[in-house]
Amino acid sequence: MPNAALPSLPVDSVDPVDGAAPPVPTGIVWDDALCEYDFGPFHPMAPIRLTLTRELARASGLLDRPGVTTLPAPVASDEQLAQVHDRDYIEAVKLASRPLEQMTAEELDELIRFGLGGDDVPPFPGMHTASARIAGGSMSAIDAILSGQVTRAVNFAGGLHHAKPATASGFCVYNDAALAIRHALDSGEERVMYVDVDVHHGDGVERAMWDEPRAITLSVHETGERLFPGTGFVQDSGGAGAAGTAINVPLPSRTTADGWVRAIRATVPALVRAVKPTLLVTQHGADTHRLDPLADLSVSLEAQREVMLLMRELADEVCGGRWLALGGGGYAVIDVVPRSWAHLIAIATGEAIDATASLPAEYIALADAARAAHGLSPEPGQITFGDGRPLAVRDWEQGFDPENGLDRAVQAARRVSFPEWGLDPFLD
Repeated sequence: MPNAALPSLPVDSVDPVDGAAPPVPTGIVWDDALCEYDFGPFHPMAPIRLTLTRELARASGLLDRPGVTTLPAPVASDEQLAQVHDRDYIEAVKLASRPLEQMTAEELDELIRFGLGGDDVPPFPGMHTASARIAGGSMSAIDAILSGQVTRAVNFAGGLHHAKPATASGFCVYNDAALAIRHALDSGEERVMYVDVDVHHGDGVERAMWDEPRAITLSVHETGERLFPGTGFVQDSGGAGAAGTAINVPLPSRTTADGWVRAIRATVPALVRAVKPTLLVTQHGADTHRLDPLADLSVSLEAQREVMLLMRELADEVCGGRWLALGGGGYAVIDVVPRSWAHLIAIATGEAIDATASLPAEYIALADAARAAHGLSPEPGQITFGDGRPLAVRDWEQGFDPENGLDRAVQAARRVSFPEWGLDPFLD
């Protein structure tokens, strides 16, 4: 049967004394120094998105929930970074971390071959330390999950999924997602599944895990025919020794919120259940949103919230709750990203926030001040956690429309990936 409803939590997860489910130990990675990952005042990836996310989570009481702890974001060592990245590349990032006036024209030219330079990933002082701290935060989260300190963890500063072993790309220097997966596998994890719902293809993670049969990468993204990085097609399915472990679901531009959720429900749950990972790692780039300036999907906060809930339910069902959730892209840095990732933190730490709930007045004042500081309209922005756009999703089991571009894209992905995992693309 297609995508049966997810089961509720087992009875033994409920406290026998008062009937309430006990809090799930959850870690939130944070250090103020994470905001030092800063390409400058005119770059789309402004660190204000991290500051405001943290402040919204704090003002909403999410960080004070039972069972919630703050996890450190240590600077990853060169040895740790070398689990995924070439040592020559690490040295190039260190060179790019020096003040520009201390570098020669020849050195700046040399950096270009490592993807460091230009408007995409411009060098900045302290680049290595800032980037390695984000990676260290995701690896720290893995350690906390593997040790049993927490069951779930969130690093919303992470999700830098475009960085390759030897090059920076797409605003990403070190690939914390790939490093977290590699660290988990090297620490004895049996099978890790990575689900990426950023608007851009998770190409760097796929590349790093291409020949690793214990890591399954699944990316749902706007088609590479229209959007950076121009990859992530259904036929890209893993290396010779890891066939079927790379799964791609490229979607048409202008896919709506309902269509986006429909595509994810039609692919992700069945595949996660078939793969049976022991750890789920997910990436929640907020750039699928209709207001994002760098992409062309038309997704709402309500839809992003729905998919976050689905990931938590799948982790609970398949992985014993073991789940690392990462941030990622998102360039409507004041009006969208903080609200999206506040939903992620809420869902990881306990009860989801209703999308119609009002934002804390304290946070609204901070967001308005941030708009003014960034030269944006000082007029009040959004006042609720959602967009006021309720979902009306037609699930896959209600029928496949061969004349619909989204349905054709989803069915193409199912036809390639489902048989690799023993699933029938027309039924499961």
